[in-house]
Order: sequence, then structure tokens, then C-alpha cells
Amino acid sequence: MPDDAESERAAPLPTRQDRGPAVAAPAADHGAGACRLFLAIWPSPAAHAQLLDHQRRWSWPPGAAPVAAERLHLTLHFIGSLPRRRMDEVGAGLQVAIEPFELVLDRAEIWPHGLVVLRATSPTAALQRLHGRLGEALQALGLNPERRRFRPHVTLARRATGSIPPLASVALRWQVSSYTLVESLAGAATGYLVRRRYD
Repeated sequence: MPDDAESERAAPLPTRQDRGPAVAAPAADHGAGACRLFLAIWPSPAAHAQLLDHQRRWSWPPGAAPVAAERLHLTLHFIGSLPRRRMDEVGAGLQVAIEPFELVLDRAEIWPHGLVVLRATSPTAALQRLHGRLGEALQALGLNPERRRFRPHVTLARRATGSIPPLASVALRWQVSSYTLVESLAGAATGYLVRRRYD
């Protein structure tokens, strides 16, 4: 999953308190080689602040790896590796309709292998439709979406078996009106580079 995934001419990073992935300049070179891509929803500044506050309230055991602030996101589809020369084609082909919706992340869980997540127990129909449309768009491009059941979540930490969640219940509300095509890029300041944003 790109939650586990990782400039060329990138725009300057936002300030630390509002830092997200770097954003590729419009004239970025899509030359030879391969790229590793995924589709994601990035939190608004308000949702990002709530995510960080919740993450900090956990008690992490030695060896746990909380996800860096600038890498917190919700994955829609993991695309994987494909030739960089297809970047423009894939970017254009992944434009689908998005209906603004509210995402509610209301359940903290520890999944196998010590993956700590905050997930949506009742994803909205609009989110499910967006996920479905993007899956169809990937298939039209000759790419195979993952077959695992879609469980919308934000990964908070890895290698965190034995972590203790906060006592207080959580219900993070996140207004969503866009999604992004992101490259996982080893060596980038945040590890991620937004290739295209869709509103």
C-alpha cells in the first residue's frame, strides 16, 4: 500500500505546520525509467491538525514508527510501478467526477504486523463511488486495481504492536472535495510528490 510507499523540479514545501507532499512543477520531466504511483486524499489543514493530535495521544512501545506528519493521508488506490513515459496519459485518464463529502474517521485499530490505523467504520456513498470510478478508470488504462476490500483509513504508525490508544473516543471529521495522484519518490524531502490534483 502507498501508506507504506515512499524532486525532480518540485515546488517549495509548505511550512512545517501545514506541510504536505511536494507538488511537481507543471514542466516536470517525465523521461525514462519507472515511477511508483498511488491515488490518495490528503487532509485539509484542520483535519491534519486533528490527526496529529490524535496520533500524539497514543502510547507507542519501543521500536514503533509513527508516520511522519507530512505523510499522513488516505489511500484510494495503489497503482504501483509503471513506465514514466505514461505519466501524462495516466494523469489525464484518472480524472473522474468527485462529489464533495464528509469523511468521518471514528475507529482506531491495530492491524496485523503492528499497523495502527484510524479508519472510517461507515464510509459515505460518495467515497465509495469515487473509489469505484477510479477503479474503472484504472482498468480503462490497462491497470489492475487491488482486489482487496476497500477499508478507508489513515495509517498512524507501523511496527506498533502493543501500542495503547487514547482513552477518549475519536470522530475526526474531514471535508473532502479533491483527490491526488502521488508519486512515491525515494530521496524526496517528504518521500511523496503530488503529480496531479483533481477537484
